[in-house]
Amino acid sequence: MTHIQHLFVINRAGSLIYHWEGKNEVAEIDKTYTSHPMAVHLEEVDQKAVVVFGEKEGVKLRYYVKSINNSPVSGTRFFVDNEEEPQNVLEFLQKPENFPVTVKFAAPTISTNEKIILSSMFHSLFTIAVQLSPCMKSSGVEVLETTQFKLFCLQTRTGVKFVVITSAASNIAADTLLSKMYELYADFALKNPFYSIDMPIRCQKFEEGLKILLDRAEKSNGALTF
Repeated sequence: MTHIQHLFVINRAGSLIYHWEGKNEVAEIDKTYTSHPMAVHLEEVDQKAVVVFGEKEGVKLRYYVKSINNSPVSGTRFFVDNEEEPQNVLEFLQKPENFPVTVKFAAPTISTNEKIILSSMFHSLFTIAVQLSPCMKSSGVEVLETTQFKLFCLQTRTGVKFVVITSAASNIAADTLLSKMYELYADFALKNPFYSIDMPIRCQKFEEGLKILLDRAEKSNGALTF
């Protein structure tokens, strides 16, 4: 498992101009429920059957149903043996006669649209935090820690934000990592005559340098510098 999960570069207007995602295996878990009702509560979210209440035994909130009795689920529908019409997952699991049932849950993934929305949302929250801070010239949101992840942010003088999201157990020197990312951005994006400010970053040298930096960061987890 990699400690660094996501990197975001957000421009002055709050638009996502670069994103990197760690290649972690998608967590999956099989659960057999012998009787109705299930220990978790499901609802349809973004055309998927998603856990919204009752986090239990490895099944976490936002996990979605991937298969029922080894039959793959597409959206909220799946095919039961010898039936031509697909069944609705939520309706199927509401019927006691369908138990016992084996359900495979999978961890959520983030789509490109969701990444864009999250970047814009964080930009807005950052601006609000600066305005609400009792300190003059507040630097905004720098660190956010939860039980699931850690978020670190560096805003440059020009308003560009570098955001790193790591696992909750990570001890990576995020300040150093963010500063090095900023250096790569300045050296390989801003100095590129074909790059336009605030536009998506598509510079091979930047990506190559970032890959080397992330590899060093992962290997030095817990170290003060890398």
